[in-house]
Amino acid sequence: MNTYARFLGILFGAMMLLLALLITVETLIRKFFAMSIGGVEELGGYAIAIAAPLAFCVAMVEQAHIRINLLHMRLPSTVQAVLNALAALSLGLLAVFLIYFTVQTVIDTHMYRSIAQTPWATPLIYPQSVWLVAMSAFALAAFVLSMQALRLLFKRDWHALNRRFGPSSTQDELEEELAELGKRAGGQP
Repeated sequence: MNTYARFLGILFGAMMLLLALLITVETLIRKFFAMSIGGVEELGGYAIAIAAPLAFCVAMVEQAHIRINLLHMRLPSTVQAVLNALAALSLGLLAVFLIYFTVQTVIDTHMYRSIAQTPWATPLIYPQSVWLVAMSAFALAAFVLSMQALRLLFKRDWHALNRRFGPSSTQDELEEELAELGKRAGGQP
């Protein structure tokens, strides 16, 4: 699952770098030549819509989302595990809702042959189909993680649930940062 998230993260980063480059070029052309490429804001909207589910996936797989665990860490281990499983399952339900909404949107777009209300008049089926693929990537990861959480919940493996789906402790974060510092310093821990 980490390789999957890493690939999607690289794809996300490449899209955002290309978008930043395009916006920079557009800005420079406007400033120095009083012209415009045209449609950069349209491409930016498509890029953000496609990149968002990729970022959701990376954050979910790598537990990179912000969690406020002030109360959570004071609860018994069993309660923490159940809450962690519920969090993973709720993300799975969110993914189901989002994929349903995305599919409905793409179906409507196809049925009405919708086009963008921009100078390019882009048939929306093309960017929305890519959006559907990106949302499917998020839904797949959410489904896999939800099933893992559900399996651990039914097995009553509280330790594994907390280790896999729980927030990192302060000590874990410190060790991770020190390991990263060691890598950057030439491999020294």
